[in-house]
Formats: sequence, structure tokens, C-alpha cells
Amino acid sequence: MKLPVPFIQLPLQFDAQALATEVAAFDQTLWQPHPNGIPGNTALPLITVNGDPSRGDALQGPMRPTPALERSPYFLQVLASFSAVLGRCRLMRLSGRAEVDLHVDSDYYWHERVRVHVPILTQPSVRFTAGDTTINMAAGECWIFDTWRLHHVANDNDEERIHLVADTVGGAAFWDLVNAGRPHAAPRAGWAPRRVTPGGAQPALLFENVNSQTPMSYWELRDLVQFILSEAEPQPRMAAVADLAGVFVRNWQTLWFHHGSDPAGMPEYAAHLAGFLGRLAQVAQGLSLRNGADLVAAMNGILRRAASTPGPRVELGEEGARTPKARPTSAIIERPVFIVSPPRSGSTLLFETLANSPDLFTVGGESHGLIEGIAALDTVQRGYDSNRLTADDATPLVAEQLRARFRMAAFDRDRRPPGAEFRLLEKTPKNALRLPFLNRIFPDALFIYLHRDPRQVLASMLEAWESGGFRTYKELPGWRGLPWSLLLTPGWRELNGAALGDIVAAQWQTTTKILLDDLESFAPARVTVARYDALLADPEAEIRRLCSFAGLGWDRALGAKLPLANHTVSTPDPDKWRRREAVIAPLLPRLQPTIERAAMFARR
Repeated sequence: MKLPVPFIQLPLQFDAQALATEVAAFDQTLWQPHPNGIPGNTALPLITVNGDPSRGDALQGPMRPTPALERSPYFLQVLASFSAVLGRCRLMRLSGRAEVDLHVDSDYYWHERVRVHVPILTQPSVRFTAGDTTINMAAGECWIFDTWRLHHVANDNDEERIHLVADTVGGAAFWDLVNAGRPHAAPRAGWAPRRVTPGGAQPALLFENVNSQTPMSYWELRDLVQFILSEAEPQPRMAAVADLAGVFVRNWQTLWFHHGSDPAGMPEYAAHLAGFLGRLAQVAQGLSLRNGADLVAAMNGILRRAASTPGPRVELGEEGARTPKARPTSAIIERPVFIVSPPRSGSTLLFETLANSPDLFTVGGESHGLIEGIAALDTVQRGYDSNRLTADDATPLVAEQLRARFRMAAFDRDRRPPGAEFRLLEKTPKNALRLPFLNRIFPDALFIYLHRDPRQVLASMLEAWESGGFRTYKELPGWRGLPWSLLLTPGWRELNGAALGDIVAAQWQTTTKILLDDLESFAPARVTVARYDALLADPEAEIRRLCSFAGLGWDRALGAKLPLANHTVSTPDPDKWRRREAVIAPLLPRLQPTIERAAMFARR
């Protein structure tokens, strides 16, 4: 469940030693290996479908206590203290030096459920990370966390770690506990959680009997689709995604008011759902959510139970629902390649073409959500200063989180996840202001500076501002005029009230100066130049030259003309800028020193 903060401690304190005593009484054969075979991860089911321990990973069906829970009085007492309707519940064990893969819980099951953690055996070195926040949960404490954020657990100790982990939709008394809870960043002064001592009363537990509805009601489906859309990174293609989703929801409404939950309508529901998800995979490929998850995967996860399909039922549990699956959390990103340029220089075209190398992995598009989803890098939380990031912003924690986010989201041209080592190709226009930051995290990175006629760039930037499809900060504090579009440059406040041409000129000039300053500080062998005009004139020659520079293979023939890039607003034309010559020509004299400097750099 998405929460307002990464972690909340509930006002309950348990006797960890009493819980450990009951754990020690369990036969070791009750512990089950991770369904994906992840080393060091085992679980002991306490509440499962029909109380069957063999169904410890299942998420659908009436939840009941297993025999292990029924003979554990203090565990029953602890669970009763939550005053909640209980879903699946397990003991989760991490052996020494083991970890839980970085992931987002994007399946339908967790949209309405929180995950309660009670540490039983633990050490101060056990690190639980959600988003950009890392904490240690002490033995006997009670925590919930935001499962919608990227999260990860590492046991940096030789001793095992065991948590009681319960999924719940809550209840009135449970949410009173949450409201009385302590956000992780709140001071502990005056914090006095209620102690639940062994031997107290054991009220009857409440268990889930219904986990989902199929077919899903129109109202629930509408809200879930809207939730995913609201979490998406803003990109021009999102307009087409929203249109597709709107048609899908309206058609589902028609089916619902005609069939309701009548099984006779199930084939129509299932066909409509499959059609939507299939078209979404084409329209939204590579789009991401602000938490770093893939939009298509998240929509599939949250809607996959909306209509049952013919054939044998597949019981897909938590680990099976996670996407992508079983990615190596220690994979090494070797010599990543960053395409950098001022916005609207044609970097999307270069990126989409170069991504066809058999040696490269990408996140499918721009990485705004992966980068700014880390709170320490969020421009809003940084006071809207600018998109500039320096080496000082690349703290060890931030570096670890960003590398992990790229590992989780990356795939090759055939949509396959990376192995233990991989080459990453990245293109996000804001990165033109972030080279020292990227260099600190990836000291072996290579940079491709894309140069395009500044007149063409300025014309495309004006078009982007006016189109409304590139708005990055719609409510920039104190800003007057069109909502801010494209990257946020240092000194943007001085442009308040200026004409759009002056704003765009300042954006281009500031970005280019910073970018060239940073590129000139790197060893020449790490930087090359791609010319937009050369890419259009002879695509294959330019791509092969870039692959040779980066040590990449190339095995595909390119035609004489490349297809339009995803972010194209209107058909490219080298003289298209002349339609705006009246605005652009007066800007050129003040930009001339930077124009000449960029041209000289491009000739290196």
C-alpha cells in the first residue's frame, strides 16, 4: 500500500524473547525455500489459504491459521493486538549475509493491504530500505512501510534475521493504531508504545474470506486505472495511454451494467481485458512510474485478476507477481553510455537507434522517475533550485539506490533482463546538468555529446513549450506565464515574466555552458561527439562510428531514413526553424559565443 512516508512505527511493543522461544519450538522442516530459489530466503507459513502450509505463497482464497500458528499462543496474541482483518502471515527468515531483492509490490493484492513487520531475531546491521530511507527495525517493535516504493532488505551479519510479517487490509481500530504511530523521522522523545505481554487474553482473530472480485466492478477498476495513470512519469506518449485507458474503462462500464458479476459475461470481460493489456504493451512500452516501476508491468499486476480466463487456474503468489523477476541485485553496470545534449537536440532519435545494439540495456525511455524518485534528488524537495546535481549529491546511499533502480528496470532490445554484468545506455535531457553526479557514481562512464544546429534546437524548444506536452513543473512556485517545460536550469527565477523566446534561449545557453564545462573536465577518451545532421545523412555510418567508440557490437542494417522518434512533435525539417525566424534571429547575437564554442567542441 502507498503510504505518506516510507515507514511508520505502530504504538505496540512485543516480547521478542517470548516470540523467539515459540519460533525455536517449530520443526525446521516447516521452513520453506523461496519459490524463486533466492539464496538465504525462507518462510514459515502462519496464515494461508485454508490454513494449508503448502499454499504459503497463495494470495486468493479464505485465509486461516496453520497448525503451527494454532499451537503458538503468543503469536496468536500478537496478531490479535493488531485489531485487523488478517491476510497471509508468515515468518520471514534471512540467513547471514542474505538479502531481499529490490522490488516494488505492484500487484493488486498490495494496493489495499499494508505489511506489518515485527522483528524477532535481528541485529543493528540489518538494513531495511524503502525509497531513499533506510532504517533498522529493532526486536519487538512493530512497523508498517510503503510497499509502493522500491524496497530492499540486507542482512549484513553472520546471524540470521527473522520477522513476523502479516498482510492486512486493517480495520477501524487498526487505523487508529496507524494514526497514533510514529513516522520514522519523528523524534522518539515521549514515545511510549503499549506493551503486549505474554499470557494476556486472546480475542478471536478475523481472517480474510474475500481477496478480490472477478469480474472486477466498474468502480474499482476505474479507480485502479486512474491510480496507475496518476503515478506515471509525465511524457508526451502518456496522452495516448490515457486515451486508450479511457476507452477501456468506458467499455468495462458498459459490460458491468449489462452483465454485472454474472459468470455468463466472463468471456467478454476477459477478452476486453486481454485486448487492452495487449494494446497497452505496444503504446506504453518503456514508460515508467515515479517509483521506478514499469507502467505496463504495473498495470498488468493490478488488473490481472479483473477477469478470470479459461483454462486451469494458476496460483500466482507474491514472488511470482513481482516484475521483473529474480534480477541479480549485485549486477555490475560496466562502462554505461550517457547521451547528453540540450533538450530537443534529437537525443531520443539517437537513443532509440543506438538501443538496437546487442550489447546495450536501457530502461526503455527517459529515467526521470528512476532518478528523481529518490527523495534526495527530487527537485521539488530540493526547493525547486534546478535540475543541477553535483558530485556532492552522489552520496554512497544515493549511488547504491540509483544503481539498484537501473538494475531493476533495465532490459535489452529483446526485453530480457540483464545478467551479472551489463552495459547501460541512458538518455534523459536533465542529465546535461548532472555530469559530475553521474561521473561520481559511474567513474568508467562514456559520454556522447549530441550536437545540433542551435537554431533548430531553439525552434523545437519553442514548439515543445507551446505544445503543452513537455511540462515538467506545472506549479512552479512564483512562476508566471506558461507552465515550465523541459529541464529546470540554474537561474530560472531571473526569467520570470520574460518572453518565451528569451526563456528558451537562456535554457539552451545555460545548459550548453554547464554541459561543455563538465565534458571538458573528462579525459578525451571518455567523450565523443555525435552530429545530428550526420545521423540523418548516413545513419548506419554514424551509429557504427559511435559503437566503435564505445566498444559495442552492431548487427542491424539501417535504412537511409530513420523512423520518427517517440517525442517528435511535428515532422522534422532542417529549415523548419525559419517559420520562427522572427523570434529566433534576434536571440542569436547574445548566444553567439556559446554557439561558436559548441561548434568548436563538435569538431573535435
